[in-house]
This record gives sequence, structure tokens and C-alpha cells, in this order.
Amino acid sequence: RSFFPVYLLLALSLLLTLILFGVSLSKGTMFLGVFPCGPESREWRYFNGKCYYFSLQEMEWDKAKEQCKELHSQLVVINNLAEQNFLAYRMQGRERYWLGLTDLNTEGKWEWIDGTDYMNGFTFWKKGEPNDSGTHEDCAHLWTLGEWNDVYCTYKCHYICEKPVPA
Repeated sequence: RSFFPVYLLLALSLLLTLILFGVSLSKGTMFLGVFPCGPESREWRYFNGKCYYFSLQEMEWDKAKEQCKELHSQLVVINNLAEQNFLAYRMQGRERYWLGLTDLNTEGKWEWIDGTDYMNGFTFWKKGEPNDSGTHEDCAHLWTLGEWNDVYCTYKCHYICEKPVPA
């Protein structure tokens, strides 16, 4: 018996696989499973249809907001407990991270920067917060255990940007 037809079929299968792999690489689709936030965004973390960037730098809230805009994103808006838990796990209690939440426009009226309904939405304030201690705590950040705290906006924190997964 000859093994030539078997080897020929195996060689053709390998060739076809290599061609399909090359086509997927050229279109970038292969990387979507490995890097759902895009092959150029390896420092971003994927969760539930969004991409998150955890900064290594610390800066004031306004500057962090601008940095996110430069990254075609926004400061994070937390919509539910699953997202809250993801962020708290990723920060691992080591640092403080700015949120896209402020009462700069009207004292005591907290607003998400994207217009998400704060009054009827998810919150995770630390016990006794927000307290506007010293009357200048107008920006929110994630604190130890992922709890939210209000602090003055010129405090230097890390920040989290979020954006939708690229189409």
C-alpha cells in the first residue's frame, strides 16, 4: 500500500491552514480573540464588552479626564456590581483610581461624566461617604477594597479609562 495519497492530503491541509492563518493575520481578525481591545492596545484589559486602561501615572482629576480623551476613551463609569468587582480585583487594593464621577457642577449632586443616571444607578460608596470633608471633595475615586470615596479634585490619583471594544 502507498502512503502517498495520505501524505498529499496532509500536505494540502497544512497548506490550506497556513493560507487561512495568513489571511486572518492580514485582516487582523485573529488578534480579536487574543486582544479584544485591538492588537495595538495590549495594555488595555477587556471585561464584558468594554476595554479598561489602568494608568501607571498619578494626576489630578481634570488631567486624568483629558488623558482618557487622548486615548479615545473616558474616565470609567461603573454601571453594576460585576463591573465594580472587576475593577476592584484589578486594582487589588494597592492604589487609588479616579472615576468619572463628580459633583463639581452642583455640590451634593453627583453626576457621571457620560450622563449615566446617578440617582437610579449603581453606587458603592465607602460607609460615611460622600462627606465633602473640608467642603472641597468634588471628585470620586476607588479606594481600598474598591469602595468609592470623595476627595478634592487636585489630589493625585491613578485613573481608569474605559472605551467600547473596537468594531
